[in-house]
Amino acid sequence: MSDFTLHTKETAPEAAKPLIDNSVSAFGMLPNLHAVMAEAPTLLEGYQVLHKLAQETSFNAEELTVVWQAINVEHACHYCVPAHTGIAKSMKVRDDLIEELRNDEALSDSKLNTLKDTVLAVTRGRGNVDSAQLDAFYTAGYKHQQLLEIILILAQKVMSNYTNHLAETPVDEPFKQFEWSPK
Repeated sequence: MSDFTLHTKETAPEAAKPLIDNSVSAFGMLPNLHAVMAEAPTLLEGYQVLHKLAQETSFNAEELTVVWQAINVEHACHYCVPAHTGIAKSMKVRDDLIEELRNDEALSDSKLNTLKDTVLAVTRGRGNVDSAQLDAFYTAGYKHQQLLEIILILAQKVMSNYTNHLAETPVDEPFKQFEWSPK
């Protein structure tokens, strides 16, 4: 069992208090991930910045969901898969795509499947991706910009997925309906 604290604004370090306000403002609640990250205010701030930047990438809602969830599932994150399921639903992402990602299945949309394969190649290869995968990515219509944006989002997901593994972060109430465990 984890001994990490789920901070509140009252228990958080002083530097984390405005960051907690940012989280509550953005999500209408303090997500448990952010409550854990508050222990290290620089981590919470970095995560918030990367989350904002991920949403400003050139990826549309479906593509962003593919990148986030491919990494979450690959990292077997018990917290982020349900959270990003809820986020995807709020972004009006198709239910069939959400389920394919959660179940680590080939995606029915070939362009999105190429994106998923490339995300996994970057993640598993630690940035070393073979030319055949890169050719498929570019042939699907993606550019260098999107390849580099995958790295941005991967950095964000490393922060959250690894924190959740270490802290055994409990899934937030709104996302419990989407609970998930790796196959």
